[in-house]
Amino acid sequence: MSVYPVRSAGASMGLLNHFSAIMRHQRGHLFGWVPVCLAMGIGWFFSLPVEPSLLVLWGVALAVAGLGGIARALPESVSPFAIAVALILLGLLLAAFRAHSMTAPVLGWRYYGAVEGRVVALDRSQSDAPRVTLDQVRLDRVPPTLTPTRVRVSLHSKPPGSIQPTPGMRVMTTAHLSPPAGPVEPGGFDFQRHAWFAGLGAVGYTRVPLLGIAPPIGGEAALVLFRLRMNASARVRQHLPGDVGGFAAAITTGDRSAISQEALQDLRSSNLAHLLAISGLHMGLLSAVVFGAMRLMLALHPVTATRWPSRSIAAGAALIAATGYLALSGGNVATERAYVMCAVALCALMIGRRAISLRAVAVAGIIVLALRPEALTGPGFQMSFAATTALVAVFGWMRDFDGTVIPQRLRPVVAVVISSAVAGFATAPISAAHFNTVAHYGLIANLLSVPLMGVLVIPAAVLAAMLAPLGMEGLPLWAMGLGLRWILAVSEAVSGLAGARSLVPGPGGWVLPLLALGFLWLLLWQGRLRWLGCPAMVLALTLWHGVVRPDILVADTGTLVGVMTSKGRALSKEKGAGFIARNWLENDGDGVDQAVAAKRWKDIDAGIIHLSGKRAAAALSGCGLGDIVIASAEVDAAQQWGCPVFDPSRLRETGALALRKSPEGWQITTAREYAGARMWNTKPKRRAGRQ
Repeated sequence: MSVYPVRSAGASMGLLNHFSAIMRHQRGHLFGWVPVCLAMGIGWFFSLPVEPSLLVLWGVALAVAGLGGIARALPESVSPFAIAVALILLGLLLAAFRAHSMTAPVLGWRYYGAVEGRVVALDRSQSDAPRVTLDQVRLDRVPPTLTPTRVRVSLHSKPPGSIQPTPGMRVMTTAHLSPPAGPVEPGGFDFQRHAWFAGLGAVGYTRVPLLGIAPPIGGEAALVLFRLRMNASARVRQHLPGDVGGFAAAITTGDRSAISQEALQDLRSSNLAHLLAISGLHMGLLSAVVFGAMRLMLALHPVTATRWPSRSIAAGAALIAATGYLALSGGNVATERAYVMCAVALCALMIGRRAISLRAVAVAGIIVLALRPEALTGPGFQMSFAATTALVAVFGWMRDFDGTVIPQRLRPVVAVVISSAVAGFATAPISAAHFNTVAHYGLIANLLSVPLMGVLVIPAAVLAAMLAPLGMEGLPLWAMGLGLRWILAVSEAVSGLAGARSLVPGPGGWVLPLLALGFLWLLLWQGRLRWLGCPAMVLALTLWHGVVRPDILVADTGTLVGVMTSKGRALSKEKGAGFIARNWLENDGDGVDQAVAAKRWKDIDAGIIHLSGKRAAAALSGCGLGDIVIASAEVDAAQQWGCPVFDPSRLRETGALALRKSPEGWQITTAREYAGARMWNTKPKRRAGRQ
């Protein structure tokens, strides 16, 4: 009888020893999991249904400290798990601290009146209208305690007398302002959260002249750099007119306001839109050009070649150039992320470490997540780190590959093909999830365009920047324009091919996290268990393939309703609410425009009564059992009817709606339920007497 406990103990010891051996195999490779755990905590914070109280956050902080102490007392094979839990909780704290640090007034009502402020940003909207972002805002009859810190105003027309805004100029106009809008559907892009972290307390538009009331003022470093950017952009566009100049300005100063919507669409359809963003590619190419040029210069003299640490000096010069590029480009999140990654690599070169490694990528990820935790939810962060992690891992695996198989002359070409394919494979699911688009000829377009960025466009841009103070930038900008014309021609040709792109429906909330976890497990875990990442990725793609879109979608204003039919979603209006309509159709994976979708409305039979306007709402006398009434104006005596009625007063509380039909009736999900009660979507109190 005593033999069974002995065997049981022996089996347990065997499992424990096997587990210890697995964890020992991870030794030296666990650092890559630090940003992953931080990201899990940040994602946890953003998915919470309610805002955690300060008492809860203090409790989390104590738990982090306690787990750090406990980890030291645990066995070596177990302590990494305690540290992982502590890092997850630390990520939650980082996101909470960042969210609270961005607290600022948000407009609590629709406002029409005088708007005055200082120009701190210039860009264009998705409808191609110029936009100005203002700080030091003043609103008529609104006290400073309720006035947003920043507002963004679209200039929908340029009537006579309207001035061209410049950085730092104080301007005024009469504008319509409103609080940042919520998601266009439950689970959709949360603009309220985005605006919170961007510091925007109101957005709106004007159709009257923009007047300058004071010349550019303010000597803050940000404004000085903003003026420098705009001056540099204008100078580039003087030498390179049209889309070529807009493209050149975008990759040198971050100013995309001069490139047309047609060129943008071609770049997106050919998977070349990433060339517009000042990201890892541009920052890496710039650093490589400066690094190589400096090493070449130092190698020309025997003293500097043999006695000076030429590699460290060249890396320092490249770091200075990258820092200047960051400042000139405006320092948005994508550029900051690229700069951090380049800075980590260059600092590693200066101290004699390997510049490109998963450890360096992890360090960059930790820095970015610590400074801007909200970047985790954006496609820029996800695509950048997915591509970089995959490239570093793949080329790391290939380091021991026998290179003699590939002829010397073909190795650069093979490297470009492999890097483009790996980066495209790693970023394609993320791009499809966020933009609902798959570019089928993206690899071909990138192979024809990306090498030219490295051998002509970026070197010419560096030379133009060096010669600009002497007024001699014309020739390098001309050379730069040749490369950009070729890229634009490639994008136009590829986007014009049959089947150049296809649309896919938006995935469910768990698809991207599960896909990312499987991807990271495959790359970071050591040993045969790493292949467990593949089933996780397959499961994520299976869930995505089986996604079922809502039967009915309702805009948060009641102005638009979309009903799914056998031909696709039918829209209740052929004009108006165009942004919402476009997002619904794209999330369905439907490539038609709003007018075509509106023609399907006559075929619906879903018991939906959509009332557009006050007259239609006033004329409603009742509804049948099982009907749903959606109104863009207030409906009287709604409580007397036996069907649900969603008018503006009710939709303000619920946000956008998603309805699914079941045997029990309609299942209604509201955007407010999905997003939870968070600080960025809590409705501010209306000032007494304010309309």
